[in-house]
Amino acid sequence: MYITVKYFGQIAEVTQQDEESLEFSGHLISELLELLYSKYSSLKTKDFQIAQNQELVTIETKLTGAELALLPPFSGG
Repeated sequence: MYITVKYFGQIAEVTQQDEESLEFSGHLISELLELLYSKYSSLKTKDFQIAQNQELVTIETKLTGAELALLPPFSGG
């Protein structure tokens, strides 16, 4: 399946792009993260949340959507 991964803030700085499309045959978000960690090793040191189809999920969530977003910490005011 093809998955679009969107990167924001400091995560986009690490990857040097705002988004990318990947062909991926795994089933869990944790498996996709391993692929991303192998491409961008410094991503392991960053704190972020993951959204799948605009809903926050955990790394053990099954991949069901075509869009993931890696969201760095943010604050509101």
